[in-house]
Amino acid sequence: MIVVMGATGATGNALLHRLLALGAPVRALTRTPHRPIPGVTDTHRPPVEVRYADAADPRSLHAAFEGADRLFLAMANGPAQVELETRVVDTAARAGIGHVVKISAPAAEPDSPVAVSRGHHAIEEHLRGSGLAHTILRPYAFMQNLLRLAPGVERGVILGATGDAPCNHIDCRDIADVAAAVLTRPDTAGGTHVLTGPEAVTHSELAARLSVLTGRRIRYVDLAPDELRDDLIRHARMPGWLADHVTEIQQLAANRPEAPTTAVADILGRPPRTLDAFLREHRSHFHR
Repeated sequence: MIVVMGATGATGNALLHRLLALGAPVRALTRTPHRPIPGVTDTHRPPVEVRYADAADPRSLHAAFEGADRLFLAMANGPAQVELETRVVDTAARAGIGHVVKISAPAAEPDSPVAVSRGHHAIEEHLRGSGLAHTILRPYAFMQNLLRLAPGVERGVILGATGDAPCNHIDCRDIADVAAAVLTRPDTAGGTHVLTGPEAVTHSELAARLSVLTGRRIRYVDLAPDELRDDLIRHARMPGWLADHVTEIQQLAANRPEAPTTAVADILGRPPRTLDAFLREHRSHFHR
């Protein structure tokens, strides 16, 4: 039995459907059992077992892990993430989980300039010390997050603070496919894998591609980090910690230029999805 935490998120939901396609036994965890999990119906064969679990509630976690031997651990970034994910790891160890696949972050280092990445480093270290077999996946920026640029694209601009530094992006479905491989194929389990798409592009290049896609001129406007943070809080309505995170990762890209890895192709035997294909697939999102 494979337990999927984060089954309503972009990566967790894609993983859930990939595992179903493979015929693997799956248990989807949710904090809102009264709400349907996207794409899951009562007619699925094999059926999807859905259970309530909240990382803030150890009893619910232990009950949700009973009888399972593999766990996909993905949680939304947030101020309480270290506390919650380490609790999940401890509960998984007590419940007899045999293997944990954790979604982490690039630059998960103790002295990372990105606070969320420092948190992921602490969770990784806790997982390593737990005695659980594990695989750590460190994906770069999700292509799906580019859909949040749509309001700016309508105004003809995208904002950032990366200068002319290239940035990695990866489709969440590729992350899910890698996780599915690790969870179902013992030969791929173990280690730490940095996941990217096939290319790194600058924000200016992204604006040019969106211009071709929409038939409108889209400009990239490079801001100072403090200006970007202020815009994210005032216009995108981000909480302060999240605006800090976005600004920090953009500054990291500016100071530590990103380059694609071959991890997705090495594990899956096929290249990762391209940025251009993703943008074409979601063309209508930018034509509101």
